[in-house]
Amino acid sequence: MTKRSRTPLPGWLWLMVAAGVLTQTTANLVRPVTSYKLILLGWGETEIGLATAAYALLPLFVALPFGRLQARLRSPRNFVALGVLILAAGAAYLAVTNSVVHLMVASAVLGVGHLMFTIGGQSMVARRSKATQMDANFGWFTASFSVGQMLGPLLSGFILGGSSLAQAQAGGADLSFSINLALWVGAITSLIAVPVLYILRSTQPPPPTATQDLVTVEAGTKPSAMNILRLPGIASHMLAALALLAILDILVAFMPLVGESVGVSPMIIGALLATRGATSVLSRIFIRTLSARYSRNTLVLVSLIVSAAVIAVVPAVLGLGPVGIATAFVCMTIGGFTLGVGQPLTMTMISQAVPRSWRGTALALRLMGNRIGQVVLPIAASVVAGPVGPAGGIWFACAILGISGAERLINKRTGPNPPVS
Repeated sequence: MTKRSRTPLPGWLWLMVAAGVLTQTTANLVRPVTSYKLILLGWGETEIGLATAAYALLPLFVALPFGRLQARLRSPRNFVALGVLILAAGAAYLAVTNSVVHLMVASAVLGVGHLMFTIGGQSMVARRSKATQMDANFGWFTASFSVGQMLGPLLSGFILGGSSLAQAQAGGADLSFSINLALWVGAITSLIAVPVLYILRSTQPPPPTATQDLVTVEAGTKPSAMNILRLPGIASHMLAALALLAILDILVAFMPLVGESVGVSPMIIGALLATRGATSVLSRIFIRTLSARYSRNTLVLVSLIVSAAVIAVVPAVLGLGPVGIATAFVCMTIGGFTLGVGQPLTMTMISQAVPRSWRGTALALRLMGNRIGQVVLPIAASVVAGPVGPAGGIWFACAILGISGAERLINKRTGPNPPVS
């Protein structure tokens, strides 16, 4: 076991964590509320699947150019702040429109803002972190995402109340005001991140790294998508990252539908999603301890297989009364913890599988792969959910997790971490 020194988190990382909490609270408040807005307007699984795909469609085309841009910027602060403003604009756009086409466009705007923040943030972590600090720093940065994934659904559930839409409408209540209020709250929450980001000192240079590249390539080779994907392990790591992110998106989009189908209120659905986020925060806080004891390959494999197994249980038991709801919370607790482990480790694994100068582009390519999954998989999930019901969409995402885990087993990606030189 490699001895890890306990060093305090740098100030720039705390600021990025704070901004991450605010922006991810917005994203994870707005996205399930968008599903409820579509349900209220009379739309179903197909439209919700399309809205989820629209969130990732435009970012799919700009992820790689944005990653290359980050490699050339001295400081990504202005880029990240612009992303926050676009995120807020997308949330506000969702609040003011009732057109399904405009809702799709607004979801795409929201996705671009989220992408810009994520690319800028992960680029900063990759550039400013030593190899021995990378697991911990990515863990803290992604922990801020999990905090937002916890707070956003809690806020949405609190604002929308303890009755399902069908129950509220049967009682004569109009939830359109509450839905639009929640979207405006999301827009305002993300705007608070802008002054937080500007506390960062743009003239502060990244600290020098104390390690050599773990991977070298022939001089003059450009960091194109194909050249990155040819490097050993990259495609497998990106498949794992795609699967781990897809399940989060599909849970956020389809859990409201599952809840409505069995008469479970938005408050309980919000609490379930928040439980997933909270336990992911916990696992990411302890990511340094876990990666010191176990190899990254082992942890990612456990993340994929265990998450697939326990989350698949949630839609199956949710409609079985109090015992079923309690079981769903237990499964979300376990699944949230294991899901939280995988994402930051895939960031480290991709960063260390390419030359240092390629890291920004490689991480952007990872996001591009994630966005392909966010476009294709929700649409595929909605197709599955058509004949099977909304639970089918979640089971489909769990199957993708299982396939990614099987690929890693077949290709024997279960070895130790690469040595730090």
